[in-house]
Amino acid sequence: MYFLLKILARLPLSTLHYFARWIAMLIIFMPYAGMRWVVRVNLTLAYPQLSQQQRLQLEQASIYSQCLTAAESIKSWGMPTDYSLAQIRSITGTELLVQALKNPNGVIAVVPHFGTWELMNAWLNQYASPVIMYKPSKDAGVDRFMLEARQRLNATLVPTNDSGVRAIFKALKKGGFTAILPDHVPDHSGGIYAPFFGQSVLTTTLVSKLAQKTQCIVLGLSCIRRPDLSGFDIICELLDRQVLDQDLQISVNTLNHEIERMISRAPAQYMWGYKRFKQMQNQSKVYKKPQKN
Repeated sequence: MYFLLKILARLPLSTLHYFARWIAMLIIFMPYAGMRWVVRVNLTLAYPQLSQQQRLQLEQASIYSQCLTAAESIKSWGMPTDYSLAQIRSITGTELLVQALKNPNGVIAVVPHFGTWELMNAWLNQYASPVIMYKPSKDAGVDRFMLEARQRLNATLVPTNDSGVRAIFKALKKGGFTAILPDHVPDHSGGIYAPFFGQSVLTTTLVSKLAQKTQCIVLGLSCIRRPDLSGFDIICELLDRQVLDQDLQISVNTLNHEIERMISRAPAQYMWGYKRFKQMQNQSKVYKKPQKN
């Protein structure tokens, strides 16, 4: 797999986009396939106000976008950092990042699974040396490929366990920087239920607890693909200060609300293929497929 990914990364991005388009079409033609079914369930839960036709259009656009993101991530991982920087067409909020990095209490960047977040790493590492949690891939070849890409940057990789959390906390206390993907489904010990697109879902408390303890600055970062596939726009923004509230519920509610706001800029570019709603309060088995007649 490692050598296959290395070969794919050398192909022109337009060629990878072409492959991604065909893969998306295959997925779309299989309504009960794993990824498409998850996308459909998620969008039904998140956007009940849309008509069936509107949700179908968003569903297809989301599948297409996720295939593009996979192709773009492979390209970004396999190429020098200058390649990723050259794909960026506009940046909003650079001055916010630069100013935040002067904060003695540190900075947390909230980076949802939205847009092509991997491509943003090259830009971010021009300004900071983040401490980032890293979970090895189950495929040794994929893991080697990803590690090579991340180790070219200034990031310090720490495990996704208590020792990793301690390392991040220690870095923040020294005025350091970390980037956290806040929209995974945590273990019950690491989350509480909070509203997300109108549903009460288990949500990580990691960002909130770190922010409460350090009173750091919390930024939102996103890298959005342009509709004509001509490049990407990076947005850096301050998140609502209630993320730092000492009431954990208020903090986590605010975090989810801010993630929703970020996603609203380009809903199709969120990773709706992830089972974000698998731990819902008072509901279970929302992803169970209907019985075939």
